[in-house]
Amino acid sequence: MEINLLQEKPLSAPEGTAIRQLSVFLPNRVGSLMALTKLLHDHHIEVLGLSMQDTTEMTLVRLILSDPEGAGMLFIEKGIPHTDCPIVVVELTESGQRLTECLSTLLAAELNIEFCYPLIVRPKMHPLLALHCDDGEIAAQVLNSSGFRVLSQGDLSR
Repeated sequence: MEINLLQEKPLSAPEGTAIRQLSVFLPNRVGSLMALTKLLHDHHIEVLGLSMQDTTEMTLVRLILSDPEGAGMLFIEKGIPHTDCPIVVVELTESGQRLTECLSTLLAAELNIEFCYPLIVRPKMHPLLALHCDDGEIAAQVLNSSGFRVLSQGDLSR
């Protein structure tokens, strides 16, 4: 059974190319986030989504980027420890009500949301929500079949 993650075909990536999130642990120091974003900017990689969790010793930064593969290679080259995981990005066309419908859809499918955050970019001027669920492929399929637009990397990297 083939899962179609998109209602529209992306222009710059194969249909269904999953969005990858890179997570980086930064030292909890003034300027650490700025240094990371400057490094990405200097290599023409845009930050499209960002979430931070701060502790006394370190900060976990979750990033959705215009070029996750290039960023991963850059992080390896610079010795920046990171992890990479697929993430579901869903478009919400009517702010409050659609968020409730989105969450209800995932609840009905008995999917657990491990974390979520909004994106900085909005290709069609609609809110975008990044979701990491216990089963991302099923989450994307359930949301798509319920009428939500699930984005691919090509939708964000244009």
